[in-house]
Amino acid sequence: MCRPISSCSLCVEICPARDRQQPQRKALEMVPQRPLRQQGRLHWDFFLGLPEVSRSALDRRQLHQQQLQQPLFEFPGACAGCGETPYLKLASQLFGDRMLVANATGCSSIYGGNLPTTPWTTDRHGRGPAWINSLFEDNAECGLGLRLALDQQRQFACELLAGQLGDHSDAAGATAHLGLPAALLRAILTADQSDEAGIAEQRQRLEELRRLLQARPDAAQPGSLAAQLLELSGNLEKRSVWLVGGDGWAYDIGFGGLDHVLASGRDLNVLVLDTEVYSNTGGQMSKATPLAAVARFASGGKQTPKKDLGLMAITYGSVYVASVAMGARDEHTLRAFLEAESYPGPSLILAYSHCIAHGIDMAQGMRQQRLAVTSGRWPLWRYDPRRRERGQRPLQLDSSPPRGSMQEVWATEQRFRLLQDGATERSRALRQQAEADRNRRWALLQALAQLGDGGDGGDGPA
Repeated sequence: MCRPISSCSLCVEICPARDRQQPQRKALEMVPQRPLRQQGRLHWDFFLGLPEVSRSALDRRQLHQQQLQQPLFEFPGACAGCGETPYLKLASQLFGDRMLVANATGCSSIYGGNLPTTPWTTDRHGRGPAWINSLFEDNAECGLGLRLALDQQRQFACELLAGQLGDHSDAAGATAHLGLPAALLRAILTADQSDEAGIAEQRQRLEELRRLLQARPDAAQPGSLAAQLLELSGNLEKRSVWLVGGDGWAYDIGFGGLDHVLASGRDLNVLVLDTEVYSNTGGQMSKATPLAAVARFASGGKQTPKKDLGLMAITYGSVYVASVAMGARDEHTLRAFLEAESYPGPSLILAYSHCIAHGIDMAQGMRQQRLAVTSGRWPLWRYDPRRRERGQRPLQLDSSPPRGSMQEVWATEQRFRLLQDGATERSRALRQQAEADRNRRWALLQALAQLGDGGDGGDGPA
């Protein structure tokens, strides 16, 4: 689930396939590329000529099938081994052909819109993500505006179609005022688009609707009913709106707007690429920076704990929230993305993203994500309000209790090692506080997971 071709060797490190005769040899190897360049061009042309697998024929819940979906985010100019881009690639595979992205300024806006090039692309039908960049302070509002506009346009289109049915909506074979089959209009208005098959069927209906409308002489007349329906017909297909940004946006500068979006009840998806630092501007401390980590403006180690954005969001009780780390459990990440997008309201995904600012070997980025999870510093969990309606506990813990000492994990990241190397009383106190904070957060999650309603003390089934 890595992003392609950046010579970071991350794909080699995580590749599970080995030669049975020579187990030390993997299916992927890092070798000098110049001798293989001409041969590689032929392989590349062959690869591009392979047919894409039908989206509706795949079970997206199974990782080995889902990865056959075409990525509509490719070749970004991020740092080699970047921890953010795999999440965007996954989102583009799952929803990219009907996706709208409001991207906050930051790393993701630089490698996502480094004009005149862009990693966002289209499939063979010309469908692909619509992308817009906004500032830190108003990206959430920008994304909410996209959702409100889409909802308004869809409502108008539905009203026009419903008006065409008139008094003949129950008459078999009846046609509406524009000569459109009533059965087609009813099918469009009542379409189930909860899965890829349903979306594909709706697209076929809309293609038929456009064909019938374009055949009318008044289709090119501005303001005519046929012209309005032609213009609005695309909004009758399910759209997926995503607000994307880093922790500097979500935890700090844009938090007020983000909170407003989460409280709105609108069908929006928020993806926070959490590097725990202002990566794009040089590694300054953010409210997502963990306790005791060294960063700019925190050269002696951050004095306060990491802001718990996830727990703040679940207090609404109506927001889907997930904490994921692809390097720790990729299936869990996939499940969270599918659940978040299917939730008919606001969703928030907090995605742990290793970063060059952490002072790590970027080829070992996925290993660092696993260490963050196993140590309990980044627990995996999901909060789904729909589970409450089924009599189940909405909060699920998806990782094991913390194992080992935080000191072992810190030894692998320069941002913690800088403090660990210090022998001052202050640095030792910070390390002890960080251990205690990890244990406190885990105990709190365990307690909340036992509540039937994330706060009401109920004892519904797990």
